[in-house]
Amino acid sequence: MKIAGKTIGFAITGSYCTHAKTLPIVTQFVQNGAKVIPILSENVAITDTRFGRAEDLIDQLFKATGYNPITSINGAEPIGPKEMLDALVIAPCTGNTLAKMANGVTDTSVTMAAKAHIRNNRPVIIAISTNDGLGNSCKNIGALLNMKNIYFVPFGQDDPINKNNSLVAHFDYILQSTEKALDSSQIQPIVKEYVSDAIV
Repeated sequence: MKIAGKTIGFAITGSYCTHAKTLPIVTQFVQNGAKVIPILSENVAITDTRFGRAEDLIDQLFKATGYNPITSINGAEPIGPKEMLDALVIAPCTGNTLAKMANGVTDTSVTMAAKAHIRNNRPVIIAISTNDGLGNSCKNIGALLNMKNIYFVPFGQDDPINKNNSLVAHFDYILQSTEKALDSSQIQPIVKEYVSDAIV
């Protein structure tokens, strides 16, 4: 299933070092005919880091999509009852957000968006970015892999020598993963090796 004509929620959480990879994917969705509703975690919406200013991120998302990001639990709650989205992408999805989703905690705009969207039996696509993917977050990845309507973007160890528990999604596969998820299919293989930033 292609994404043209679909409404896609695109949620961004606090793996700030991967935000530069995220914006081109948002633009890619729009260029392929999707309506994109941006969603930011509360921290992302207000936190300036060495990777960029929150205000600039919000401005860039508005220019790319034509929509101001949803940044609160109250703003995300109508996603469910109004059936606003065909699919929800969370990219990047931190270990913190993974843990909350795996354990039914709904205390941020992004986790509320996921909870509200899942009630409609529609897909959530997760692009993980966490330094403890093979540590404390591993059990949460396993739990989410076994949940209905949850799909993963292929991921791998981005720096196995210096950060041997770190896992990061291959962001170039987000669009393809979303198209597969809209057909209720998990893209395979889920685990893809990083070699000098290239997928093998």
